[in-house]
Amino acid sequence: MRLRSILIASGVAVAVLAAGGWALISAGGSSGSAQAAQSAQAPTVTPQADPPRATPTRASRGETRDPSPSPVPKTVKPKPKKTKPSYRVLSSGSCEASFYGEGQMTASGETFDPSELTAAHKTLPMGSKVRVTNKNNDRSVIVRINDRGPYAGGRCLDLSTAAMEKVGGTGSGVIPVRYQVLSRG
Repeated sequence: MRLRSILIASGVAVAVLAAGGWALISAGGSSGSAQAAQSAQAPTVTPQADPPRATPTRASRGETRDPSPSPVPKTVKPKPKKTKPSYRVLSSGSCEASFYGEGQMTASGETFDPSELTAAHKTLPMGSKVRVTNKNNDRSVIVRINDRGPYAGGRCLDLSTAAMEKVGGTGSGVIPVRYQVLSRG
């Protein structure tokens, strides 16, 4: 709207100058005709309204618009939920579990890494996935079998240091656990 007013005012100014120029040329440059040209009224230009449209434009969509600005709602994208892979329990049991953290070669041929979630079992195939739950606090972790052992009586699993920390058993060293075999090698 402001630009339109500026354009109209500048158009009027150009018309006044043009009328004065024509008056000077036609009068032969006398000062009386210049004063007459300055006192001449410039034609007034009135802006015309846009004609109504037969079909609504994209902006209006056929509705009247409120002159006050509407607040823009914040769109918050929901975070995608992390879905845990669903496993079918193949077998389960309970026993005591210990942990070990010294670097050595495992029975699977890979170098033992105490920061990975791995475990040793006497008979499960290498690569099997096992959910281990601490009976004292119900914290659980899924480990991958990559070694053989333990060879101490009453223990069925030897967890890596990271796996034992996840279930909260590093303080005692040996904990009672429930285990669920989720996949075999």
